[in-house]
Parts: sequence; structure tokens; C-alpha cells
Amino acid sequence: MSAPQIRSRRQLLCAMGLAPLAALRAAHAAESYPVRPVRLMVPSIPGGVHDVVGRFWAEAVRADLGTLVIDNHGGAGGYVGAVDVARARPDGYTLLLGSSSSQVLVPAQISHPRYDPERDFAAVSLFASSLTAIVVHPDLPVHDLRELLAYIRSHPGQIAYGSTGMGSITHMTGELLIRLGGGLDMNHVPYKGLGQGLSDLLSGQLKVLTPNVTPQVLELHRSGKLRMLAVCGTERLGAAPEIPTAAEAGLVGLVVSMFFGIFVPAGTPAGPVERLARATERALAGEGFRRTLTASGFEPMIGFGPQRSERFVREEIARWTPIIRATGARMD
Repeated sequence: MSAPQIRSRRQLLCAMGLAPLAALRAAHAAESYPVRPVRLMVPSIPGGVHDVVGRFWAEAVRADLGTLVIDNHGGAGGYVGAVDVARARPDGYTLLLGSSSSQVLVPAQISHPRYDPERDFAAVSLFASSLTAIVVHPDLPVHDLRELLAYIRSHPGQIAYGSTGMGSITHMTGELLIRLGGGLDMNHVPYKGLGQGLSDLLSGQLKVLTPNVTPQVLELHRSGKLRMLAVCGTERLGAAPEIPTAAEAGLVGLVVSMFFGIFVPAGTPAGPVERLARATERALAGEGFRRTLTASGFEPMIGFGPQRSERFVREEIARWTPIIRATGARMD
């Protein structure tokens, strides 16, 4: 046997011996992850719906994953924070609390977005959804959605609705309300977050708000400081079954739900992705996390691992893009 053949055979045997070792090392790396604190980018200001559900998730998986550092970075419906994560090192130590806003709506409203939600991110797990609602100041003389539509029609151009920002899911809720209501003559007031919109609604400066349902919104409704006329879902909320759906009031197409999930930069190794997905699955398997979500107005999303989550996001992009184009909503 010639020297080159001997070398080739040795190289082959060496590779055969190292392959199982490399696999063992990869498996060990996945099981040992994380070995340092993990940063969760919550792309909203503190107190908003992203912040609330993101902290619920972080607390639910803390025993499994260790230290999680919440990084609030709001702006442009989650776009600013998502850009930060898209450019982060794909090592599993920077996560995005992604949603319908950052992964579907906002990129579709920018001519040249700085990230592609399908190309630049990998979905780990969707774990909760949040319906939007039609909320009014209690002094407005309406007690259900039909009365609100009649009031707006009798006061053309005099009623404004507030949202959590241009291009947000709450903005889309208002636009769908206008379209399904037969072309209502309403003005749009975009806020930088839920807090500012609620403040103006409570003071009476704003009469209608289309927020995501949060514990704060539910509590203000129960205390009579605001009035929830309808939730934009196919079913009533488990946390507030007394509030009808928009469909029950005649607006069958007014179904708007925001998903929330964990996303990582594209190229993140399979080990950390699987570890994060398992931690989320275990958290949802426990009654505590599910109960917390439901009591706060969220709906748990069970069984959404990486592949199913990726597919769901693609379907949402296909569903919302034509609606966004029809409304002409732009963020450029």
C-alpha cells in the first residue's frame, strides 16, 4: 500500500472515530445550554402587551433555562427591537419576543425593511395569542357594538379611535372596523404604546380605543373606568365571558388575534432551538402558566414547536398582506 493510500485510510478511520465524538459534543452542548444569561428582547415599552406576556414566559421557563434578562426596546410596532435581534450573534443567547406585529404586519408596510421575517429569523415556539377589543369611554352613550356603529354614523368625522401605533394589530383592528361597518367616517390617533392611549381614553380626550386585551384593560373594564363592547374573536374570552364577540354584534369578519412567540436569529444551532422549544412546551404543560395566561386575557397556544410555528407565521403573512395593501397602511 502506497504512502498516500495509508494516509487516506488513516484520515478516513480518524474521521469515522471523530464523527460519533462530534455528535456527542453537540448533544452535550445542547443539554448544557444555556451556560450564561439569555437576553430576551421585548420590542415594546414596559407595561405593554408584549412586555406583559414576555415576562410571563420568562418566569415560566426560568427554572428550566436559568437567568433571563428582559431588554425592553420599543418602537415602530416592534420593528426596532426585531432589527436588533436579526443582527445579533446566532448562538441562542439573544431571543426575540416576536408577534404578529414584528413578524407579519410591520415588514409588509415598509418598502425596504431591514429584515425579512422568514429569512432572518427562526421560530422556536408560539405560546400565546391575544385578541383585540373595541373599548369606549364610559360617558359615550353606547352599550354595545351596534349602538357604537350607529353613533359613529350619526357623528361623521367627530369620533377618533386610538391604536398602539401605525401598522400595529390594533391599527388594523380599527381599519377593519371602519371597512366592515360600511366605510365609517372615523379618524385614527396612533400612540407609541397602550399606556398613552389608555390615559387619553380615561381622561375623556379619546372616545374609542382598539387595544389588545391585557390584565390592565380587563381591570379597568371591571371597575367601570372604561367599557369593553366586544372582543375581536370567534369565541368569547375565558377571562371575561360576559363580553360578546364582534361577530355576535353582526361584524362577522372582525376577527383579529395577535400571536406571541420566541424567535432567534437565523442560523442559530439546532441545540439551543430545541432546548428553548422544550422549555416552552414544559411550561405550557403545567397548569400554572396556562392559568396565568388565561386569567390575563391571553389564550395559550399548545403544540406549536419550531416547524408548526414557522408554518403558522407564513400563513399569517399570506392572510394579512392583502389586507394591509387594501388599507394603504405604510410606515415609510
